[in-house]
Amino acid sequence: MNLRRLFSLSNITTGIMVPFLILVWVNPSVKAGVMQGLMKVGLFQPGMPEEVSPDGNMAPDMSFTDGEGKTFTLSSLRGKVVFLNFWATWCPPCRAEMPSINALYERFREDKNVIFLTVDTDGNYKKASSFLKRQQYSLPLYVADSQIPGELLGRSIPTTVIINKKGQIAYRHEGAADYGNERFMSYFEKYIRK
Repeated sequence: MNLRRLFSLSNITTGIMVPFLILVWVNPSVKAGVMQGLMKVGLFQPGMPEEVSPDGNMAPDMSFTDGEGKTFTLSSLRGKVVFLNFWATWCPPCRAEMPSINALYERFREDKNVIFLTVDTDGNYKKASSFLKRQQYSLPLYVADSQIPGELLGRSIPTTVIINKKGQIAYRHEGAADYGNERFMSYFEKYIRK
């Protein structure tokens, strides 16, 4: 057997790539890490929401519960911009975009004109809270306390919805996105000042 042929660059590369691809396929944390890396090089950038027409779609109402059992409705938040993100702990794209959502939240957490709702779609507050603490995210966590309307969450997570101060759906994005980039943060800041 020719050792030079056995240890060729092609064979070594294949020997590294195959286990890596299997790991990405079966491990949500590894897949999320790869997606985060791709976000840093410019992929998964969110589109900027367009201006909402005066007769735009109103967000359907639903209710949420926090960790202390306090319940509130989406309609009770009118007058504020709502950044609503549906996610789950087992979802690699959800995990991938969490650092960027946390960065957006940290930048605007003191702003009285905006509310952040990260909603665990599995309804397991304890598990989701434990995940956020392990990752050192400061995001406010909620679970749905009513049926989630299809206008807000279709068939895919993560899904992010921005609701304007009038209660209209201003933006909806399914799939991972980098909400922590400066372009989106600048747009979001201008949007909440309207």
